[in-house]
Amino acid sequence: MATTTKPMAKTTKATEKKRAPRSASRKSAENGDQKKHYRPAPSLPMQNEGMLNMAIKAARDAGKIQVIAFRDRSNLQISNKSLGDYVTEVDKECERVILETLKTAYPDHAFLGEESGESGKKDAEYTWVIDPLDGTTNFIHGIPQFAVSIALLKNGQPLHAVVYHAMANELFTATKGKGAYLDSRRIRVSGCNSMQDALLATGFPFREGDNYDAYIKSMKVMMEKTCGLRRIGSAALDLCWTACGRFDGYWEKGIKIWDIAAGALIAREAGAFVTDFSGEGDYLQKGEIIAAAPKIFPEMISVIQGRQA
Repeated sequence: MATTTKPMAKTTKATEKKRAPRSASRKSAENGDQKKHYRPAPSLPMQNEGMLNMAIKAARDAGKIQVIAFRDRSNLQISNKSLGDYVTEVDKECERVILETLKTAYPDHAFLGEESGESGKKDAEYTWVIDPLDGTTNFIHGIPQFAVSIALLKNGQPLHAVVYHAMANELFTATKGKGAYLDSRRIRVSGCNSMQDALLATGFPFREGDNYDAYIKSMKVMMEKTCGLRRIGSAALDLCWTACGRFDGYWEKGIKIWDIAAGALIAREAGAFVTDFSGEGDYLQKGEIIAAAPKIFPEMISVIQGRQA
């Protein structure tokens, strides 16, 4: 019995030694496959990384409020800021939570919220621009396309961006010069090179009544030239979906800085051309924006500027 047991033990050890390299090899191959499809976020200076992570925390906390409230909207309190522009207690509570988080962490920063306006330190180097619930009309009507949008501007220029689509649990982020990400995956705009193959998104300028005719004219041309148009109802998501290639381009007029500050940086870092309607970079100030895959951008802006009929 003893003679039989010893060789068996040796055989087992030898087998283990032979198997180990194969297991390691397989693991290495799997890691290699993952690296082909996923690129981790590049390292950031500690201060920058901390500010982005704080924005992510604030966005996720607000997103939890939205998901819970969306499930039961029977007692939702709704007010009109203006025709077609609504605010709910959910908007206000989300903004309160976001501001509480950010102001506690960064008391020397400035803040601009859609619901509460300007607050914090005047003439600060850093300004947080917040839309606590972009797509309020969708939220009210039970359409699950809305998002938290948080951007950090440094001396007026976007530095960090977070857009959280809580109903889909999708987190879009970007840092200037560091690329754009959907969760941990690097994203890029589509490779669409023809308007006839392009799927575009837009919004309706309900605050810009005098421009309806020109806007409808450009929409008509876009409909004739592309494979389709979509109206999602959230500028932040329109820009993020352009960034990750779900849309090939997006344009809209009559929007506010908090609607697009985060999404515009995410789109730019994903490789989109992002401008105002004149082709300049003043979209945050002018309240008009075009974001598109590079190869279709020239024709898009030509249509929007009325050079094609």
